[in-house]
Amino acid sequence: MVYTIETEQETDGRWIAEIMEMPGVMKYGNTREEALAQAEVLALRVVADSLEYDAI
Repeated sequence: MVYTIETEQETDGRWIAEIMEMPGVMKYGNTREEALAQAEVLALRVVADSLEYDAI
């Protein structure tokens, strides 16, 4: 499955990354790369939890 990750820099300088196909999967980082990495880690946790609890 292909996911769309949108990033945006906030007015305070932080970056936010959001995975559009996974509601609630968004993370902040000090850099764009950090925000992307954090969002990817969260997405993997969501998928792992879904598999563990047979929710997918």
